[in-house]
Parts: sequence; structure tokens; C-alpha cells
Amino acid sequence: MPEPAQLAFEIAADIPVLRAGTDEVGRGPLAGDVVAAAVILDPQSPIAGLNDSKKLTERARERCYEQIRDQARAWAIGRASAVEIDAINILQASMLAMQRAVMALSLQPEFVFVDGNRCPDWPYRSQAVVGGDGLVPEIAAASILAKVTRDREMVALEQTYPGYGFARHKGYPTALHMTALEKLGPCAIHRCSFAPVARCLDANKR
Repeated sequence: MPEPAQLAFEIAADIPVLRAGTDEVGRGPLAGDVVAAAVILDPQSPIAGLNDSKKLTERARERCYEQIRDQARAWAIGRASAVEIDAINILQASMLAMQRAVMALSLQPEFVFVDGNRCPDWPYRSQAVVGGDGLVPEIAAASILAKVTRDREMVALEQTYPGYGFARHKGYPTALHMTALEKLGPCAIHRCSFAPVARCLDANKR
């Protein structure tokens, strides 16, 4: 795991200090919300070990999650539901979730770093950074908050929708999930526009 000093992006001199990072989690799953987070870090209270959430162990993510919530100047969660994903597509739903996260910050940023290759349609001065969750500390922090939040929610949804294995696969199309989907059919949090779910719905109509 790189040291915190290595997790750095060359920030232009004219970018304001009050800057946020935003990232989303959950584009690939067949079920559940796409969840985004936005974070404004406190330069006076650095958090060691920030990195792309996918590159951290669960224990490291949990530790960073608590520190971010305690030490950041501001943080917020945004989301788009499975119904919204089906209505506007996953890309637009991801943009919407990030927009909602940034707008929910208690401090409105002067600049926003966005993970990926495009920014939402919003009034903020911003920059998209490909691989930003492994380069920009603010985006890394957002990726951690989003992932831990979504993972915890999917674990809880196992109780509401038993039999699908959401606590294990978090909605991703694993063999376990596909078997359960074929056996039980889609539930209320499945994304009906995603091909495996759509095929299952079509099969159930026959």
C-alpha cells in the first residue's frame, strides 16, 4: 500500500483550498442503489492510508471510514435508487448520485475533483480525474465512504430480502447471485434494466 505522501495529484496553483472530492460505488451490481460520497478534507488533520477503496482491506477501509467522518471538514452521501437507474441509465444515475452528495455538504466547495472522465452537469468549478481514487486524497476519501456505506446497506438488506446472498456479494453478478435470481426471481431492489435481471423477468412471463 502506498504511503500517504504518494497519494498525490499535481494540483494547479489557481485551484482554491476549499475543494471536495467525489466518487461513486455500485455501477456494476444488479441490485441496490448506486451510492456516492463527497468529502472536504482538513489539511490540519491528515488521514494516513487513504487510497482507492478497492485496494484497501476491509479492516483498513473501516478504520479510514471512521477517521474521515471524524476529521474531515465536511462529508455527505448521495444516491440514486434502482428505480432511478432503470429510468435514466446507470451513467446518469451515477452523475446524479455524485451531484446529490456534493450538494449535501455542509460546506459548499469552491472546486470539486470527480473520479472518472466526466463531471456532472452542475455549477461547480470541477475537474474529472481518471483513476482519481488512487491519486487525489479527497476522491480516495469519498470512495471509502461510499463503499463502506453501500456495503453496510447491502448487508442489512439481506434481512429484508433473504435468499439472495446480498450480504456476501453486495449485489454483484456472482454465481451465487445468479443462481438465487433464477430461483427466486427479481426483488424490489433489482435493476430491471440490467440484462441478467431483464432476462429473468422475461423468463418468468412465459
